[in-house]
Order: sequence, then structure tokens, then C-alpha cells
Amino acid sequence: MSDLINKIIIIAAPSGSGKTSVTRHLLKAMPGQLAFSVSCATRQPRNNEQDKVDYYFISVAEFEERIHKHEFAEWEMVYPGKYYGTLKSELQRIWDGHRAPLLDVDVQGGIKIQQKYPYQSLSLFIEPPSIDELERRLKARGTETPESLRARIDKASYELSFKSQFDRVIVNDVLERACEEAEAAIKAFLNLQPLV
Repeated sequence: MSDLINKIIIIAAPSGSGKTSVTRHLLKAMPGQLAFSVSCATRQPRNNEQDKVDYYFISVAEFEERIHKHEFAEWEMVYPGKYYGTLKSELQRIWDGHRAPLLDVDVQGGIKIQQKYPYQSLSLFIEPPSIDELERRLKARGTETPESLRARIDKASYELSFKSQFDRVIVNDVLERACEEAEAAIKAFLNLQPLV
């Protein structure tokens, strides 16, 4: 179990690539080894999101105070006035429970964590099969206006240019295969021997 202490798993991807689906699979498949790292966010909860489960929902003022106190392992203003970040105390909470934190973060956040913890982290970039497919998935959600859809597609195209900075790129054309590939990479990184 001591192998899991201070190791970090980073899952990053452009919006709509299937990052959340891969993350859910990994948490279900490896409950004894991985724990979800709850990020801080200054936006309002969506749909069924719960405080302290999906995110720590905090005010902009509290977020900025925590920045000044150096409480974040990484943070970013993703959209104007909308901060997201990973607390150092959250990573420590999971390590104290003898598991590895699983971070579901945006591309820039993933790069920052990897730079801060280069020998402790495994970074996986979940890539959509194509920008056209990504656009189709985002439209299918039914949550985007034409303007917000365009902004997400433009951001995704930009984020794809950073994929070479990640340890492993997993193309999510078939979700089941992408999940299996991610799981195998993490088990190898955590030195977990496959059952024979």
C-alpha cells in the first residue's frame, strides 16, 4: 500500500472528450487504490452537483484568499471570474487514507500539477477521435448555445496542442477501450501486479 502514498493520477482533456466517464470507471474499478480529488470552484453548482462531493463551492473572495495563503497545488481562472483549483490539503487527505488522488482537471491544470510533482504523477490526456466528433458530443448534451459551443470547440482545438506534454495520450473513440487503457496504465504506474 505504501506505493500509493504521494502518487498522483491526472486525467485531463478538452471538454466533451469523455474525461468524466473515464474518471468514473477508474474510481469504480480501483476503489482501494484511487480516491477522487475534489476541486474548488467559484461557480454555482449545476444540476445534481453537491458541495464537498463534486466540488468545494466557495466564493471568489475565499478562493483568492487561499491563493495568497499558498493553499493550492494548482489553480486557474478558467473563464473570467471563474476559478478552479486543487487544494494541497485535499491531496494530503487522500494520501493519509493510503490511496492515490485521481484528479479530473482541465489541460492547463494537469500540466501545472505534473510540473509541480514530476516524479509522483502519471498524466493521461483523453483525446476525442476528432474535433467533429467532439462538436457532435457537445451538441448532444443540449446545454450549449451556438456561441458557447464555438468557444468550447476553439478551446478544445487549442488544448489539443498540449497533448504531447502528457505521459500518455488515450484516444476515446470507444469508451470501454479508453477506460481499459487508462486502468492498465495506472496499475503499471502504481506497481499493482495483475491477477493471474
